Amino acid sequence: MTYNAEVQFKFDATFTPSAFNPGFYTDDYVPEEHYLITAPAADLNAKQYFKLFEKFMLCVGMCPSSIRSGAMSLVFNDYVTEEEQRKICKEYEITMDEDLEEKFKEWKVRDEEWARMKTGPMGTVIDESGDDE
Repeated sequence: MTYNAEVQFKFDATFTPSAFNPGFYTDDYVPEEHYLITAPAADLNAKQYFKLFEKFMLCVGMCPSSIRSGAMSLVFNDYVTEEEQRKICKEYEITMDEDLEEKFKEWKVRDEEWARMKTGPMGTVIDESGDDE
């Protein structure tokens, strides 16, 4: 037995002149647009669906930053538990705002340790450039 599935995103836009807007005021405007994006859907995973929907949103005029913001709003909203949000942060190596102060403390300790390691015998500073002169 075979299984076939297809997903479609369709967008149709037409401009109908009226008494208040009788025509086109610019030649930058397209009076009619039709987009149909199809893909085999039998084995698509969630990331592939999002990639497909991203292409559709670009076709209908969304800017990439708005698309990314919309995707992130699915993860970082009040309806998603903090535990789930933290799993995503760990997967993509993202730091949540609530954790920045702790990260800053870690960086400060690391910087102090690095400064101590750079100090040679009798308080001399080791040359990091690698030049022997």
